[in-house]
Amino acid sequence: MVQTNLAAPSNVLALPLRVVGASNRTTRVDTMSNSAGTVPEQRPRTATARHTSWAVLHTLAGILAACLMALGTADFAAAASSSDDLVKVFVVEDPTQSGTPITSLQAIAATTLGDGARANEILDLNRDLAQKDGGALRSIDDVLRPGWILRLPQDASGPGVRLARDTATQEEPSAPPADGAQTIQPSESDANSPQSTMLTIPLAAAIAIVGAVLLALVTAGIVGRRKVRAACTSVSRTVDKLGDPARRRRRRAARQNMSRQFAADFESVRRAYAILSELSATNPTAPPQVHALRVDDTSATVWLPASDAAEAPWTSIDTTRWQRSTANAVQFAQQDGSRAQTPPSQACLVRAGTDSSGQAIFVDLSHLDSILSVTGDQAVARDVVQNLLEEIARILPSTPVIVRHGAGDSHPLTVPAGLQQIPRTGNAGIAQPIAMHGTVRSVASRRALAGLVVVAGTPSAQEAAELADLCGPGGPGWTGLVYGEVDSAHWRWYTDDQGHVDIPVLGLQLSVPA
Repeated sequence: MVQTNLAAPSNVLALPLRVVGASNRTTRVDTMSNSAGTVPEQRPRTATARHTSWAVLHTLAGILAACLMALGTADFAAAASSSDDLVKVFVVEDPTQSGTPITSLQAIAATTLGDGARANEILDLNRDLAQKDGGALRSIDDVLRPGWILRLPQDASGPGVRLARDTATQEEPSAPPADGAQTIQPSESDANSPQSTMLTIPLAAAIAIVGAVLLALVTAGIVGRRKVRAACTSVSRTVDKLGDPARRRRRRAARQNMSRQFAADFESVRRAYAILSELSATNPTAPPQVHALRVDDTSATVWLPASDAAEAPWTSIDTTRWQRSTANAVQFAQQDGSRAQTPPSQACLVRAGTDSSGQAIFVDLSHLDSILSVTGDQAVARDVVQNLLEEIARILPSTPVIVRHGAGDSHPLTVPAGLQQIPRTGNAGIAQPIAMHGTVRSVASRRALAGLVVVAGTPSAQEAAELADLCGPGGPGWTGLVYGEVDSAHWRWYTDDQGHVDIPVLGLQLSVPA
């Protein structure tokens, strides 16, 4: 099937009019100048900034020019492709409108081809092609009817020659007419209708326009990058603040749940002391000094000084950490139960918190030997000291405690019921061990802590002197727990508002019970 799209009086018929949108835009770069035309002092103009801005603008201009070149190439290719579908035709005019009689094939050949004998060529191109009125050209003597569209050879020229688009390969042919003539699908517009145009924007033009808009946005973002960065930072902070109360509630609930688990879990304390007993039994004369311990269902890990070492089956992880399977510890306890139940007399294992995997970390307070200062977020620092008191109350009940209130004591603590709170009267010490019953009785009867001095907040000069008398060298050997800054502290832990405590001497960050 051949379809020819016609429109008069244009010389090119039914060729879609492709209009490529183009805009002449002038980009004005704001130089952040004031009304006097000078640059404000808080935004100094520098040669580096100018060079950077011009380099960016040149780069963007090059990209835009490349897009426009690609657009021109695409349009040229589209025009070349579309010209392949154009054929030359002759439209038979109506004598009532033109005032001239209907022409013949010989006359058309003489006018358009310069030789009337070439009428047979026109006949061959149009034989049996259905016309608009249903008729068809079958012989050279047939009378031509107004409105017929006749194909012409490609070398035809003259005032009656027009161009039409051949759409024979773009549509399925319709059913042939009853008289056997081939079907010709006429155009929707006849020879006397005004010229029809179709406004289209090619894909390349659309891409170029979108690219230009994006480049303009990028340019504006680069020029105003400081404002954009400040706006993004402000939005991020606002979103973070809106979600902060919910996050704090979730963290607080998790830390409170950790505190309840510590209060109900006695078995992990026994297992920790069993591991400590095993290490002491391997070398009774010079046992390794365990500063911290972690034990779970599969393995046990201890933190030792770099100068100490653990014997097989313990294996070294790094210079201070050693690890072994807990199954071997159980076997050791079964083979020698008496030694497994006798931990070192100076040991005082307390759970300081949990690591990133949720396992409790035991710290031996017997190595403190003076004062622990917990600083940072005061509320979390209070929770650290409160948890240490709860742990000591479980393993060393009736331990004497003296409480002092320092500067900035906005988060007071509560002395657990298992401890013995006493007033500060002189240089009070403990001459004889007190018989006590706790979770680990053997440790309670051989405890290293003579007593605890707890300072809520930063101590004053007088309080610091009293603290040094009780906890320093030559004193009764009490242990100081302070959530505040103390110059004479032996250990220092640091807390944050997320519920964590950093223990630098062990290289650990733990979550703290609440």
